[in-house]
Amino acid sequence: MFPLKGIIPPIVTPLEDDDALDHGALERILNRCLDAGVHGVFILGTTGEGPALSQRLRREVVEAATRIVNRRAPVLVGVTDTSLADSLALAAVAAGSGADAVVTAGPCYFPASQSELLRYMEQFARASALPTFVYNMPSHTKVSFEAATVRRLAQIPGIVGVKDSSAQMLFFQQLLAITEERPDFTVLMGPEELLAESVLLGGHGGVCGGANLIPELYVALYEAAVTGDLRQVMKLQQRVQRLSSRLYTVGDAPSAYLAGLKAALACLGLGNGRLAPPTQSLLPDRQAVVEQHLLDLGLIGPRRAVHA
Repeated sequence: MFPLKGIIPPIVTPLEDDDALDHGALERILNRCLDAGVHGVFILGTTGEGPALSQRLRREVVEAATRIVNRRAPVLVGVTDTSLADSLALAAVAAGSGADAVVTAGPCYFPASQSELLRYMEQFARASALPTFVYNMPSHTKVSFEAATVRRLAQIPGIVGVKDSSAQMLFFQQLLAITEERPDFTVLMGPEELLAESVLLGGHGGVCGGANLIPELYVALYEAAVTGDLRQVMKLQQRVQRLSSRLYTVGDAPSAYLAGLKAALACLGLGNGRLAPPTQSLLPDRQAVVEQHLLDLGLIGPRRAVHA
């Protein structure tokens, strides 16, 4: 299984209310992605709003998603929490439900040093029944794994890869160098705007939020990059850029990318656009902007467009 390669969408968590999962929408989103040929799915990540959900709801999402996927693709489960015990408890649920790996950004409240991050991740990996991915997401966690730290983590049994959402290509290339010593170590790109570049440099794939919406676009871009079809890469990456620049910037809050994505999915009948507190869904006027962007991008037609 490792290195894990391809497009692994960070699946959104469709909500009926603040603490209730929309099971039907989750099933439609997962099946949409799997039918398009994605290479895995990642639940309860940043796009899945994992850290904002109750422990009970997180467990429900894990159990529902693994049941729906039913071994059709690898399932990665985000278990990031300020508590090591709670992270391990969710990892145990993931293992018991048939997930394939867990992903953790480590503690995200106290400003941990690199040595503390190293010790924390080692404790976690040794106690988890599933393979562990390191999640570098400094914009949200305010904790940044240095390349030297990830290199040391790659030597620990059970730690199988890293998902980097720093958007720093020099740092990403430093992570890729780890694979020279450990070829089975997975290095995945977070920001979809950098997907093509990262794969052309040797990255193993991307965890692209937009793949919830148009999974076939991201699968095609990945395949074009792997085969070295630069003309197709440029064409498809431009489509990704247009999607990102229009849908992820409609709101004013830092969570605008997530609000825009969920609003776009709602236009396709995939959920209602609701976000978990403290983030807020788009107001009707902003939702209308998202709908117009989808019309402009050719993702919906006038008769199919619906309001969330």
